[in-house]
Parts: sequence; C-alpha cells; structure tokens
Amino acid sequence: MQSKIVEEARKACLLVNLPLIYRAVSRVPFSVLKYAMTLDGKIAASSGHAAWISSKLSRIRVFELRGRSDAIIVGGNTVRRDDPRLTARHGGGHMPTRIVMSQTLDLPQEANLWDLSEVSTIVVTQRGARRSFQRFLASKGVEVVEFEILNPRDVMEYFQDRGYLSILWECGGTLAASAISSGVIHKVFAFVAPKIIGGKNAPSPVGELGMVEMSQALDLIDVCFEQIGPDMLISGFLQPIPDLTPTIPSEDETFAIDPTVSPFESSIIFFYKTWDPYGAFSNFSPHPIQMPDEDGNYATWSSVEHYYQANKFIGVSNPVALDCIEKIRSAKSPEEAARMGRLTQRRHPNLVRPDWESVKIDVMYRALKCKFSIYPHLNSMLLSTAGSVLVEASPHDLFWGGGREGEGLNYLGRLLMQLRSEFLGESSAASENTCLAL
Repeated sequence: MQSKIVEEARKACLLVNLPLIYRAVSRVPFSVLKYAMTLDGKIAASSGHAAWISSKLSRIRVFELRGRSDAIIVGGNTVRRDDPRLTARHGGGHMPTRIVMSQTLDLPQEANLWDLSEVSTIVVTQRGARRSFQRFLASKGVEVVEFEILNPRDVMEYFQDRGYLSILWECGGTLAASAISSGVIHKVFAFVAPKIIGGKNAPSPVGELGMVEMSQALDLIDVCFEQIGPDMLISGFLQPIPDLTPTIPSEDETFAIDPTVSPFESSIIFFYKTWDPYGAFSNFSPHPIQMPDEDGNYATWSSVEHYYQANKFIGVSNPVALDCIEKIRSAKSPEEAARMGRLTQRRHPNLVRPDWESVKIDVMYRALKCKFSIYPHLNSMLLSTAGSVLVEASPHDLFWGGGREGEGLNYLGRLLMQLRSEFLGESSAASENTCLAL
C-alpha cells in the first residue's frame, strides 16, 4: 500500500515538472498538440467552417491549457481561415505569447493576432519572405524572426534558447504532421465531439506522415480518458517520460582518469544544468574566459561553450566562417552560441575545420583549464570533489555526457577529473616546496 502511494506521489511530481524534464532531455520546450474533432475525425467542414466543434466546457479547458503554456503556435492556414485571438480569457491571468509559423508570409493585413493590446505575437518565417509585409508587421509591433530553412525542430530549439518551457500547438493538420515528424511533439490532447460532419475534403487533425501500414501508427503512452460535458478528452504521450538518472562510468575507466577515486568508497557527483548544485562545472556556466587567438592576442569569450563552438570554424579561410565566429562570440547566451554552432556545422559542414574531430577534446580541455584557473571559487569547488566520480548527466549527448543509460563517454566529466588530478598534483608539489624552504 505504501509503495503504491509513493509511486503515485512520484508520478505526480513528474507530471508537475514535465516541462523542465522534457526541455532538459530533448533541448526543446515541452510541446502539446491540441485539437478538437468530430466523431468521424474532422476538424472543420469541407467549407473550412469550424465554430464550434467542441462544447463550451471543452473550450474552457483549452483556456486553462493556454494559461499553463508559455506560447501558442499556429500556422498560416489557421490565421487565414479562423482569424484566432489565441487568448487565455479563462486561464487564470497568464497570457501566453502567440507564435505564427509561415514560410511565405502569405498572411492577411487585418488579423486579431496583430492586435498586441493584450499579449505579444511573434512571426517566424523563412529568410527573405515578403520584406514589405515584414515591415508592416514591425510597424504593428509584431516581432519577426527569420530562419534559413523554416522547420519545427529549429523553431523549437530557438525558443528553447529564449527560455520557453512549454508550447501549445493549436495548428492545422499540415503543420501538426510536420511537428510530429520532427519529433518535437511530446503529448496530445484530443477533444472528440459526438458529431458527424462528413465531407471528402474536410480536413483532419494530422496531415501526411508517410505511413502506409497500420503497424506504423504512433501509439500513445499513458492514455487518459475524461468526459467533459458531451465531449471526450483523450490525452497521452507520444514520447515516454524520460528517466534522468544516468549510470556512472565503470570503476576501471574512472580510476584510470583520476587515481584519487577509490573504487570502493567513491561517491558520485552528477552535474548538468547551470542551476544544479555543481552547475558551475558545466561548459554552459556564465563564466567569461580569456583565450589566445591564432596570433597570440587574447580575446574574451562569455563562456566555455562560446569558445568551444567558435573553434569549429577557426582557421577556415572563408568569410562566412569568420562571420559565424563573430556571431557566436557575441551570442547573448551559451545556449544561443551552441545553437549557432550546431546549426552551422550541420548545414554547412564545409565551413568546419578539417581537424575538428581530432582537436575538439583539447579545445574543451584548454577552455576548462582556463576557467578553473582564473576563478578561485571554482577551483576550490573542483578540488573539494576529490575522490568522487564526476558525471555530466546529459541524457542525449553521448560524447560529452553520460547518456540515458550510461552508454555515453562522459568526456566532460573525464576532463574535469583530469584537471582535478593536475590541480591536486600542483598543490601537493607547492606544499612540498614550502616545507623544504622552511
């Protein structure tokens, strides 16, 4: 009985913290796809008319969902067809940011979303789309963000960098399919109304996913059913709730890196996010460093991650690479610097220095050594962990982190343990020299 109560309490804590958990694991905000459909699977009539499929009680529940979200996303079709307000009138006071995704900016000049009297609107689009309309939106106070290639994954990574925790997707079937295919949708809320509308061309909640057999269908996990007035709310997860507890490296591997670690008595120190107790060990911690450039001149970098990402392109004789280095240097946060570096590396591999894979560990090592050398309190914190195993608890980075199930190489933890041994050796040598002098 007690174990059941504990398990229920544990699950309740997980559910409350889902946005933080999913954001930490997937590096995108926790995203919920919400839609209302008829019993025959339509989100509107063939004419496009959709007011209202669900009952008033269901719509009140939607306001509550909006009130718990940082932002709401719709596509251009929804703006053109429905002219939504996307407010949380009954959501308890919080008004989420409204986001419109549109590749071509084929949007109306008159729309409720351009009214910013209650809440702001951000339009994300492809670079170069309708410059004149971008200027019109700017005159209204609407923020416009351009992407080289507009896709849900890059958009979510961008808003993750801006600190968004939870996103509610209230889009049509085309954008919903794209978001699901991109792997950014974590949970689904489907309001099913006891109505039949029919219509060969009536739209459905999710567009083409490329599946041709029922065996390919996506199964929801931890499905719940709730009757809301005449409607049925079906909810479930498209991705399992992550287990954030990593497995430590083997004793032999750890002892080989740091002899101060006892295989019989060592404790384990996990670090990952900068707000963790040992978050200063992260390469994302906000500790500026000064590192020499190719000419021996010292330059300041806002964090180890800034320096690491920029080094991917250093030495490449291409003006685009030089521009990328400067953009990374001036990035407002380590997360933004990481996003810039990763996107450029993925989209323009020709800009990455040819020896990157062989030097990246040394680049990180030199940056970490600088950081823990110039900040005495960080040095003391690192030395205070002597004898403990240091594990970078990233569940998705299998090179620098430990991985979800300990399958990661944990190179960040290894470098920190190596530095710790070096610092301890220097301290010991200094003490011996002092004793000899006396």
